[in-house]
Amino acid sequence: MAEKKKSTTVKKVKYEVVNYFEDLQDKRKAYNVGDRFPKPANKKVSDERILELSTVDNKQGKVLIKKIEE
Repeated sequence: MAEKKKSTTVKKVKYEVVNYFEDLQDKRKAYNVGDRFPKPANKKVSDERILELSTVDNKQGKVLIKKIEE
């Protein structure tokens, strides 16, 4: 009898916008407070970019996105 393998799903980390910004790396796409980042949700964003937007180390000097805990 074949063994059943347990399926493991990797949850994708989700982010929410906490301060309005226009993404200068994505044709100035506007993100309003409460929006999900990125748009579309399946868009690939580098860890470096996530770090930049989730800290004050960006052109606005403030946190722009936060991780959504599920």
